[in-house]
Formats: sequence, C-alpha cells, structure tokens
Amino acid sequence: MTEYLVFRLYAPLASWGEAAVGESRPTATYPGRSAIVGLLGAALGVRRDDDEGQRRLRDSIGIAIKQRSPGILLRDYHTVQVPASQSRVTYRTRRDELSAPKKVINTILSSRDYRCDGLWTVAVWLTPQAELTLEALEQALKAPHFPLYLGRKACPPGAPLAPRREAFSRLRDALDVDFTPLCGRNAEEERRALRLPDNALYAWEGDARDLDGNGQGVESSESWDMPLNRRRWQFGPRTEYRRVVRAREEH
Repeated sequence: MTEYLVFRLYAPLASWGEAAVGESRPTATYPGRSAIVGLLGAALGVRRDDDEGQRRLRDSIGIAIKQRSPGILLRDYHTVQVPASQSRVTYRTRRDELSAPKKVINTILSSRDYRCDGLWTVAVWLTPQAELTLEALEQALKAPHFPLYLGRKACPPGAPLAPRREAFSRLRDALDVDFTPLCGRNAEEERRALRLPDNALYAWEGDARDLDGNGQGVESSESWDMPLNRRRWQFGPRTEYRRVVRAREEH
C-alpha cells in the first residue's frame, strides 16, 4: 500500500504551457510536472527565487494525472503595443512604455491558448529522498500561502481542490477516487452536464507498469517539464507514460 495525496483541478479556463516559440503560446490538454510543482509551491509559499525550496519540493514528489476531460480549446488573440528597443533608453514601467513617442511604438501580434471546462484528478506520492510530508502538502492546499491558479493568473480554480490523503495498492485506484460532483446529484449527472468524454487519459511517471501492473496499451515520450531553475525558466526531460481507458473500464 502506498499513501497518496489526491486532489481535483477544475476551472472555466486553464492553460498548461508548452514550449513556446514566437508569438504563439500553446497549451497542453493536461497539467505536466512543472504545473503541479508550481501549484504546490504556491500553496506552500515557496517563491520562485528560493532555489533550495524549489529543489526540495521537486525532489520530494512523484506525480500522476487522470484527465477526465481536456476541455474545449479557446484561442485568445492579442495585439500589444511596445516601444522599440533603443540604446540609452530604459522603460521601467508599462506606463513608461505607453508614454514613448508614437514613432518608436511597435505592435506585437500574439495568441494564447486555454482549455475551457477541463477536469483533472492529480495524485502525488513521496519519493525515497522526500524532505516534505503529504500532510504538509494537504494542509497547504486547504489553506494556500499564495493564490492558486491553473497555469496563468487569469485562471483561478473554479471548484474546491478537495485534497485528501489515502492509501491504495495501485496508482490507478488513487486516480479513480470519487469527488463530490461539481454539478448534478451524482457522477452520471455530472458526466452529462460537463459533457465528459467516454475515455479517460492517465499520465504518470516512474515505470510503464506503475499504473496498475499492466504495461499493455501504454505509450511513453520524453517531456521537457522538469523544473530545474525557476528564476531562469530552465527545464529538463523526464519520461512520461500514458494510457487511454474507456469510462466503463475505469473501475
């Protein structure tokens, strides 16, 4: 039996950042390790420039996700005015930028992607070298030090995270725990109201058989979402395993 901290993530808007080049800011369909570590760090009050605190949190936990719904993709189109770079000119505030002469103002076009009404279950467990406790993480999620958001500050949770600790013999059992329905009187009404798909996606780290002892139908890839240095936005690779399961097979 392994003890897990399990909680739920839901919001009208969420954005799980991926590698971004140029003006496009895409989003994954579910949160990666960096997003979950950032969420827990905000709850604990670990600042981005606290390298030791970030390392302690990163090295203490393993993470798995159950995507109950990826949500609907929303693309937000932006036009932003910024002054051109000039030698010997420093803009210290946004007001300074907008006060620059119009002849040096440029317009940047960009797009930002969001997931609308996505729903995910997160399971966290301690690694052998853990320097934190699941109890401390649970209490932090119930009374966070900093405001929590799902990827961007414009994406606060739309429902309680409902964190709880419980021991399970399989990781999949932890991810399949039942929460109080977000809408409706039971799970079936919630499924209809939120238009949850027939399939659930499981994503985890460790080994291909760690989900439920069955390595069939599992795919893996290298994900560059291991936070190495938050101040410099440096990330490293990790191996992530995934399997899609039909809703009627979840239990």
